[in-house]
Amino acid sequence: MKNIKHYLILSFVVISMMTSCIDDLNVQPNDPFITTSANVYTTTESYKAGLAKLYATFILTGQIGPAAPGGDITSPDVGGVDEGFSSFIRSLWYMQTLTTDEAVWSYPNDANGTISNLHFNSWLPTDGIPTALYARVANVAVLCNEYIRATEGKKEDVEIKRFRAEARFLRALSYYWGMDLFKNLPFVTEADNVGAYFPPMKKRAELYTYIETELLAIKPELGAPRFEYGRADKGVCAMLLAKLYMNADVYIGQKKYTEAITQLNEVIGGGYTLSPKYANLFLADNNRNNTEIIFAQSSDGARSQSYSMTWIMIYGNSGAGGWGGLRTTSALFRKFDGVGSTNAPATSPSEVNKARDLFLKEDKDQSLEIDAINQSKQGYGVWKFRNVNSDGTTPASASTGFNDTDYPMFRLADAYLMYAEAVLRGGAGGNRATALGYINAIRTRSGDLAASKAPGVISDTQLSLDFVLDERARELYWEGYRRQDLIRFGKFTGDAYLWPWKGGIKNGTSIEAKRAFFPIPGADIASNPNLVQHDEYK
Repeated sequence: MKNIKHYLILSFVVISMMTSCIDDLNVQPNDPFITTSANVYTTTESYKAGLAKLYATFILTGQIGPAAPGGDITSPDVGGVDEGFSSFIRSLWYMQTLTTDEAVWSYPNDANGTISNLHFNSWLPTDGIPTALYARVANVAVLCNEYIRATEGKKEDVEIKRFRAEARFLRALSYYWGMDLFKNLPFVTEADNVGAYFPPMKKRAELYTYIETELLAIKPELGAPRFEYGRADKGVCAMLLAKLYMNADVYIGQKKYTEAITQLNEVIGGGYTLSPKYANLFLADNNRNNTEIIFAQSSDGARSQSYSMTWIMIYGNSGAGGWGGLRTTSALFRKFDGVGSTNAPATSPSEVNKARDLFLKEDKDQSLEIDAINQSKQGYGVWKFRNVNSDGTTPASASTGFNDTDYPMFRLADAYLMYAEAVLRGGAGGNRATALGYINAIRTRSGDLAASKAPGVISDTQLSLDFVLDERARELYWEGYRRQDLIRFGKFTGDAYLWPWKGGIKNGTSIEAKRAFFPIPGADIASNPNLVQHDEYK
């Protein structure tokens, strides 16, 4: 079966059917076509094209292509936000990463002058990036709702039944990220009214229950793990459930580590394997012959173009020809210090973790420390995501200025790290010896070992929760999980862990407890009387 990304271009012909009800979450639609589901959905292929549009809403922004900065708007899915700046994954990455020790941004005037509020941890209800993501969550929900309505009469068709389950998964995924970031959300499903409608607000505990119930219900209807790259399957569903359970203590005040291990055992048993070379996970051909990536947001530089997060990380980096938007802090870089094999302890990052230490350092004219956020030469760049193939060739689509590199949202190494953490936190169904084996498997990838680049094994005495948190930083940096991890470990707010420019101070300072979540955007509260601002942000 063709990869789902090949259906993205076909999906544009069915977008109008799915934007018809977008007003039910007060998002502004742009509908360039006049058609209905009755004359669009005529074959299984047309249903798959419609499904592809749902996948595309996470990484693309409209019907035709990206809007260049300052350029014309080109039929965006969501009005009222900058199309080029506001894709779902890009906004999500900014909120999960710029708010932490992992990255800073050079241009304080971006997002109407509010982007620096993210890495200064001083965001407001009027800030552009959280407002854009709030709209994207709504957009995914209403498009999925309409697709589910359109497939109601086809539930007996085996393939369309699976498409329908995938749409429900994507809706749950969108609500999951919205719940994680904002706590409370406006909420609609396919059972709610179409058209002018003020959706009710669901609080985090209600959203948690809905997401859990929905994922458990649809998992049997999804495809087997790895049945088609880029699509939601049973393994992807189990991974999202594991994420939900790992963070349940934050979301609902209940420890669900045993439930997390149950789901992780299912993921790990799904036939995924570690990539022999760490760096190959983030290259232009990372969709080929890769059995570590569990779920990815697909990019195709020739056919589905956007200024999404992989594009920014590749072309907006500091050093090596990038335009200097993104750098990392010394706090992240120093996580790589002295974490080598117990048989050959390392003395500097240059001697260990070489496969994962993908920084652009002094040889690219970068300084380690950041004295001013807007100085692009201060702070190391990160050369992790690249638009080159694993054999060193350049993909043909590079001539378009866009990338083929997919954004890996879930991968096996993350499942291994979550398993170890859940065991250390007392979850049943796993054991410490297996956890240690998983950690050491990550640190001894066969290709990296052969190239003398693997960091090497650790001993059982080194395995601790603090080690796991730092290993997550070393393994998963710039993959969009750092804020969530720091919150779960109690090191995001307060002063238990300081990093450069936390709270807007060069050496870092304590931030308020309310910064563990974002305010509901003021524009949404103004347009929906059912929404109420968090007390902490009033």
